[in-house]
Amino acid sequence: MTCCRRSSSRSCAASLRDRQRGLTLIGLLFWGAVIAMLAVVAMKVFPTVLEYYTVKSVVNRIASGNPPTVPAARAEFDRATITEYSIQSIKSGDLVISKDGNDKVVIEFGWDKEIDLFGPVYLVIKYRGSSR
Repeated sequence: MTCCRRSSSRSCAASLRDRQRGLTLIGLLFWGAVIAMLAVVAMKVFPTVLEYYTVKSVVNRIASGNPPTVPAARAEFDRATITEYSIQSIKSGDLVISKDGNDKVVIEFGWDKEIDLFGPVYLVIKYRGSSR
C-alpha cells in the first residue's frame, strides 16, 4: 500500500475505491434472473427445433427415394412418424407433395408452434421447410 504512505488517508481511500472491481449483490441477482429466464426459454424451444430437423431429414430421405405416387410418399412419412417419436406437430396430410421440372419429388412442409412461456406470454415459431 504505497499510496497510503505517501498521501493522506482520504486520497488513499479514494484511490483504493477507484481500483475496486466486482459485482454487487443486486447485479448478481439481476444477471442470475436473466440467465435463468434464458435457460427456461431455451429448454422449451430446443425440443421443437429438434423436431424440425427430424422432420426435415425424414422428408429429404423420402424425396431422395423418389416415391411413385403421393399416397406412397404419405404412407412412408406415416411409417417414419411411428419410429421417430419426436414428430408430433405435423401429419402426412399436412405435406405438400409435387414434382419439379426434372420429374423429381418435392415435399414441402410447415407448421406453427406456440410455446407457453409464462402467464399470457407465448412464443410463436413458424417452421417451414422443403426437400429442395
